[in-house]
Amino acid sequence: MKFMQQKDKLSQQLPSNMLRARSLRDRVGVYIQARDTVDAIARIREAEQAGVQQAWMAMGGAGFADILTVLAAAATQTERIKLGTAIVPDYPRHPLVMAQQALAVHDLAPERLRLGIGSGNRSFLESRYGLLQIAPLRYLKEYLEVLRGVLWQGRIDHQGEFFQVVDTLPRTAQVPLLIPALGLKAFRLAGEIADGALASLCPVPYLLNQALPALQVGAEIRSRPAPPIVACLPVAFSTDEAAVLLAVRQLIQQLAQTNTYARMFAQAGWASAVNGNEAELNALARTLVISGNEATVRDRVQELLASGLDELLLLAIPIADEAMERRQMLHLIGSL
Repeated sequence: MKFMQQKDKLSQQLPSNMLRARSLRDRVGVYIQARDTVDAIARIREAEQAGVQQAWMAMGGAGFADILTVLAAAATQTERIKLGTAIVPDYPRHPLVMAQQALAVHDLAPERLRLGIGSGNRSFLESRYGLLQIAPLRYLKEYLEVLRGVLWQGRIDHQGEFFQVVDTLPRTAQVPLLIPALGLKAFRLAGEIADGALASLCPVPYLLNQALPALQVGAEIRSRPAPPIVACLPVAFSTDEAAVLLAVRQLIQQLAQTNTYARMFAQAGWASAVNGNEAELNALARTLVISGNEATVRDRVQELLASGLDELLLLAIPIADEAMERRQMLHLIGSL
């Protein structure tokens, strides 16, 4: 009963325009990849100066420095750019600890943090931390219930399968909470409980024809607006098709070593690609990547945003000159 009451409050409190951006530029973010914290802050500042509205970081994106700490530091060096995590793994941090960290970033950058939380890489977590993942989607669902209760309501009284928590905070911060989604169950869960679905390197037809309907079903269950899908796609500023395909094929092969990506690609109709069919692998790479000169990339970005995708998160794939290609991408996003 308490769970349903909290979900009813959530559906009433979610502003319909909380995460749905209005202009093209607002709907496109950049993945920050850096050597360390100092480099990450410099790149986030560079993005803001170029007019980019969203900067996102993944764990490991700053030389294995903690990305919430990195974003807290970046918040003091920037003024407007939104700061997102994609993602922070849930298992190593209690939701109350995550709430404390989110509050610190929110204090420094009010209404600029978007907190992506997920299960993370199972083999990495089990080998590095010795943490056994059990029912990761059920765990994530309960995790977000606790975290949202504390952050949004300032109180939580939760007795569940994984967490038994009674706590209050003296203040609240309605930080948007997003979750990663590859499989359809995860998209449906995002529709039920999250403020967005982070869809990393999924083929666009799969997102539009399968993932989006699953997300909408989840939202309908809770009688709430469907949250946005933030689609992370690779970008290569190069007309050298052979070099682009090689780089993207290597990325796909690396991803497909994990069961979650292998299942997603199979569900999207690309099982033969991840099983080694070279022609299919090239076709999948062409489907995923946005490539070409700046005009071609701009046209494709605009086309994707008009197709039904809510937001794009662009991941630069360096081909010849990483620094120049990064500046091209920032310029393109800032000029949309």
